Amino acid sequence: MSIAGQIPWKGLPVLAAGLGLWELSSRFFPLVGNYFPPATEVFVTLAAIVGSGEILLHAAASLARFVEGYALAATIAVSAGLCLGLWRPLYMLFEPLIELLRPMPSPATIPIAILFLGIGDEMKVAVTAYACSWPILLNTIDGVRSIDPVLMNTAATFRLNPWERFWKVTLPAASPQIVTGLRVSLAIALILVTTSEMIVSNDGLGFYVLDLQRSFRIREMYAAIVALAMIGYALNRLFVAVDDWVMAWHKGLTRKEEIP
Repeated sequence: MSIAGQIPWKGLPVLAAGLGLWELSSRFFPLVGNYFPPATEVFVTLAAIVGSGEILLHAAASLARFVEGYALAATIAVSAGLCLGLWRPLYMLFEPLIELLRPMPSPATIPIAILFLGIGDEMKVAVTAYACSWPILLNTIDGVRSIDPVLMNTAATFRLNPWERFWKVTLPAASPQIVTGLRVSLAIALILVTTSEMIVSNDGLGFYVLDLQRSFRIREMYAAIVALAMIGYALNRLFVAVDDWVMAWHKGLTRKEEIP
């Protein structure tokens, strides 16, 4: 799919209207302007801190932690989810532990991670991986357990061995929900990286935003927040593009005929 096809053109007027409302409110209402600098000034400031390279090193540090934590979560959670989904007794064994840990707010694990891993990158990667694992794990388990029995019976009819059944039936049938879990975890990974950097770090976008706020560099702070939003959006669009390519076979099977 082309880049142009990835841009949600119909939603751009709403975004433009929101930015226009931000600009006018800041310009004509002093009370609002005290807390929200005009959008044009924020974007000019963003261009300045990007051009100076001030924000780039922080963004690189955050993205490195993001990639490590997200990749670790995907590897562990998909593998564990496939095992728990395939073997019901194993799932019953771990279900109480899963249901106990799953609702716990992920930022609450940061003090524990600091206690065991210190304040380095290992802590931030571990917290990110922990938070990302739950949507991937639960979607993978549900994807495996919701496979149509007809597919499994067909595999048995063709006398596929367990390994062939896994690669040719189980994994393809569960993959749409696995991908859903991976996409949900994408935003969670960025949130936890930023949060952990705000709590204890000397680099990264989370640290950078908090440092700007403490220094009363308000325009730069908003510019950094906008940069975070743009990075999150770009990561999501990249994921969607990869998903369209990797899952093209599934989308072709499930796509409905468009009614003119």
